Amino acid sequence: MRKVSFAEFGGPDVLRLVDAEEPHAGPGRIRVAVRAAGVNPVDWRIREGQKLSAHPIALPSGVGLDAAGVVDEVGEGVEGVAVGDRVFGEGASTYAEFAVLTAWARMPEGLTFEEAAGYPSVVETAVRVIREVGVRPGQTLLVSGAAGGVGSAVLQIARERGVTVIGTAGAANQDYLRGLGALATTYGAGWVERVRALGAVDAALDLAGAGVLPELVELVGDPRGVITIADLSAPDHGVRFSGVAGSVPDALAEAVDLIARGRLHIPVEKSYPLEEAAAAHVDSQAGHTRGRRVLVVV
Repeated sequence: MRKVSFAEFGGPDVLRLVDAEEPHAGPGRIRVAVRAAGVNPVDWRIREGQKLSAHPIALPSGVGLDAAGVVDEVGEGVEGVAVGDRVFGEGASTYAEFAVLTAWARMPEGLTFEEAAGYPSVVETAVRVIREVGVRPGQTLLVSGAAGGVGSAVLQIARERGVTVIGTAGAANQDYLRGLGALATTYGAGWVERVRALGAVDAALDLAGAGVLPELVELVGDPRGVITIADLSAPDHGVRFSGVAGSVPDALAEAVDLIARGRLHIPVEKSYPLEEAAAAHVDSQAGHTRGRRVLVVV
């Protein structure tokens, strides 16, 4: 099978499309014929060697955590899913023609493989950080970097839980944020004052690592009310860094329910063929994504 792999840590140029042995589903696992794989910032951080403590790997290594596809192997002890089912979920080395998943759910009706591949990690992250920051119905949550995949999920999930959300993003994404139910404002000089003009903030999330933790702490009034998933300087500001995954099956179940009710939609900004994984990483690292980037396996 074809698989994207890297034999050394480094930039996007270390990625190679290679021929590899097919993986197989062990106990408690399923294998899918991958139709699309989600591109996440953690993918290129692992490729660069940034995340070795949380994701220890041996080289050469595959790439990718998220996938959508068709079940073609069911491991021992797995129930509730059968060969031929369309699923999306998390696993390992998903930039490939076949991948083993450790957590999955059936795809909701009407969702394409490309769309489905964009949900698993971002929904898990969104559910986790909303829980960790402790925001409650009736309160206001500030989201810095709100237009990307995780931000898109946070805005919609928080809205469904009765939380008012203020989102910051570039000028081109203001209408996008408002369409997801958020109060929107732009980055840049004076952004703190613009946020204050929209209302008092009870909690804040930093999803972009744009160096705004001091301002978020100032707006919330307590570093314990700020969570980041992207700024490693968090301890210097008394802020918590969220990096330990929660329950992927629970997050997928919530996503399936919201998608089925038309209350959650994360758009795909751009799709790439498998052989253009390096280009997908370049674009992901550049930021300013609206929604998700995915690789399509033909």
